[in-house]
Amino acid sequence: MTIKLVVGGLTLNIISAYAPQVGLDEETKRCFWEDLDEVVVSIPLTEKLFIGGDFNGHIGSVSAGYDEVHGGFGFGCRNSGGASLLDFTKAFGLRVANSSFPKKKEHLVTFRSSRAATQIDFWLLRKDDKSSVRTTRSYQVRILRPNINY
Repeated sequence: MTIKLVVGGLTLNIISAYAPQVGLDEETKRCFWEDLDEVVVSIPLTEKLFIGGDFNGHIGSVSAGYDEVHGGFGFGCRNSGGASLLDFTKAFGLRVANSSFPKKKEHLVTFRSSRAATQIDFWLLRKDDKSSVRTTRSYQVRILRPNINY
């Protein structure tokens, strides 16, 4: 989903993305990245771009090889989905905003289950717009299911 807002003389493009899960086939993942490529290419460089989403990948806690896009403040270990996200970010001159600020572990984790805690939700923005963001923080939403007797 893309939303374009014009505020004063500034045009903001906000994209909400949801990447395919780890267990899905490579063709599905390739299609997702190609579709996102098309959307990003269509946005003029003169306009602001913010991409937020569940990228179903782990960028890891260290930048190793991605210094220009990863700020060095991530969580966990990088996996192939995280590498795809960082490659995409690098190709389009973006930066992972979440990795640019030191945070407590509980503020980095965006998904928690009984078996794992992970960071899979990220904000991407153009490198030139880094000063537009002062901090990021994730909020975990827990849904409680009511006990309903039928």
